[in-house]
This record gives sequence, structure tokens and C-alpha cells, in this order.
Amino acid sequence: MHAEPRFTVGIEEEYFLVNRATGELAIDPPEGMPEECGQSIDFGTFSPEFLRSQLEVGTPVCTTVGEARRALGKLRHRAIEVCGHYGLTPVAASTHPIAQWDSVKHTDGERYNALSQDLQAPVRRLLICGMHVHVGIEDPDLRIDLMSQMSYFLPHLLALSTSSPFWRGRNTGLKSYRLSVFKELPRTGLPEQFHSWGEYQRHVNVLVEAGLIQDASKLWWDVRPSCRFPTLEMRISDVCTTVDDAAAVAALYVCILRMLWRLRRSNQRWRMYAHMLVEENRWRAQRYGTDEGLVDFGKGRIVPYADLLEELFQLIGEDAEALGCQAELNGCRTILQRGTSAHRQVAVYQAALAAGRNDAEALQAVAEFLIAETGRDLLL
Repeated sequence: MHAEPRFTVGIEEEYFLVNRATGELAIDPPEGMPEECGQSIDFGTFSPEFLRSQLEVGTPVCTTVGEARRALGKLRHRAIEVCGHYGLTPVAASTHPIAQWDSVKHTDGERYNALSQDLQAPVRRLLICGMHVHVGIEDPDLRIDLMSQMSYFLPHLLALSTSSPFWRGRNTGLKSYRLSVFKELPRTGLPEQFHSWGEYQRHVNVLVEAGLIQDASKLWWDVRPSCRFPTLEMRISDVCTTVDDAAAVAALYVCILRMLWRLRRSNQRWRMYAHMLVEENRWRAQRYGTDEGLVDFGKGRIVPYADLLEELFQLIGEDAEALGCQAELNGCRTILQRGTSAHRQVAVYQAALAAGRNDAEALQAVAEFLIAETGRDLLL
């Protein structure tokens, strides 16, 4: 119970594949491109996604956030290199500013065909990308306990990662429209609360034995125990457009988990709040990102996000030092100062309109911005 978890880190990201010259979504990219990207590399994996216009990458198991950031940079660099042979390039954003979901094709495969048949229109319009951060926690009961406590902090992570303000060529007014699309699927949102790994398994088995799901990988909660690895997988975040932002969000996540573990070691725990309260902060993060603050339920009022972040930094300072990720964690302050990807996309769009460009041209400017930022500072 008192042994410290390894707190290893792995990051998965999903990208859109776009025409490098126009920024438009690649509707029918060459088959086998993920396999070509993954040939003869030892710094991660490439996989197809449900929609053919997407690509997924995954880092190896890393001992530090800095190591994961370097692996992620190499993966993006490799994707840009291979996709460039076909006039394409990856874009790291959770929605594409001008893409139309009804024009894309899903990958032909047994798993993907079954998803399409089972979930119908909600999964076929799933033209969104996310970032998943795995943290190694070997004890399954500890994973369940930390999952329940982590729910409180999920809106804080979402707010820093937002990158999906546009949908089908429109400014939605939300910083993370991705969650609005994703919630149409079943078994999404905040995780259920369980008292033990055994209780969690019993509930999963009810769904499996009834033939509703094949396994726990069909639980698409904001944070969940991975059914492939001994990790707690954070899934609420949008995919960050720059690798430094991705590393910052990952550092915040792993540091919070270690802080919660320290509390448990001292026979303490973070106070649990009802889902109806946490959902309010989840919505505020989705709608406003970092702009309008979140509710501090202990104080009973909305607190500016900058104040909440500094309070968090005080709580997790020793954890950042122990995990060697102070530099990556400080990137959260950088995000707050210059804005998330969503803020910057909207700023590019509005600046283009103010310069006399029409709506289509302004959206094109956003796509060009995303291409450039996805490939910035990869191999540091």
C-alpha cells in the first residue's frame, strides 16, 4: 500500500491528415501509411484510426515527462516526413476548422466495421482527435482509488488543452467542441466511482456477459484504468497543437496523481464531490477554457483559473521535483499567458477577417496556422 508507483508516462495522440498545400482534410489517404511511418523506428508506434483521415501515434513507456516529450517530437517529425511523400501532413487539433464529417470514410477492418454498425451516426461523425496520457500505477486498487479522486481535476486539465473551437466551418463559441461530439457515444464522461478493483471488475463483467461490450476498452470515460496496460489513462484533454503544450498537460496530470498518492500514504484523501458539481466545471472548461475560471467548491465561488493553477503548483511542487518535470510543468503557465490552441486559432481567424479576408480565407489561415504549429520545435 505504501510502495511508490513507478509513475511512468506514455502519451497517445491522434492527428488529422491534411493536404499540405491547402490545409483541407485528406478524404482518401494512401492505405498502409501508418505502417510506413512505423517502419524501422524504436521511439513509438503508428496506428490507423476509425476514420481514414486520421493517424494515431503512441510513445514508448517513458520514465519521465521529458522523455515522453522527446519521443512525441520524433513521432510527429516522422509523420510529417512520411506523409510529405504524398503531399500530406498531420495536424494536431481536436477538430478541423473546415472539414465535413459526412464526407470522410472509416477504415475497413473488423473492429471498425463493428463500431460503425453498432454506434451508427454518432461514431461516423466522430471527426475529432484527442490526447491520452497513461501513467503507470501497478496496484489495481490504487488505480481505482486515484481514478475517483482525479475526477475533480479533470476540468483543470481540459481547460489547458483546448484546441477545438471550430466545427464544420463555424466558430462554435466553445473552446472544446470535441466533447460535444464525443458525448453522443455511450459510456463517456466522468468515470463511475468504485471502492475497489473487484467492484469495478464486477460492473464491467455485467456489461461483457450481457453482450453489450467486448471488454473495458469500450468504456470511454474521461479517465479510466487501461485494459491493456497497468496505467491510469487520462482521456479528457484535447490534443495539444504543440508538443510543449502536450508535455505541460501530461506533467500536470502525473504530478496531481503523485500528490493524491502522497495523501493516501498519509491516510488522507482529496474530498469527493458529486458529479453534478464536477460537471459544472467540466462544462466551464469546455465552454471557456481558462478564460472565466472554475468553481472552488470548498470556497463556494468561481475562482480565476490563474489562481487555481498557482494553488495547484503549491500542492504539487514536491511531486514535480521528485518526477523531474519542473520545466515541463512550467509550460502550463506559458499556456495560460499566451492562450491555448483554441484561443490562438480564434485569434488567427479574427485577425484574417479584420484584414479583409472572407470567411473561407480566414478558415484557411487557421488551417495553415495549425500545420505550422504542429511541426514546431519537435526535436529539441
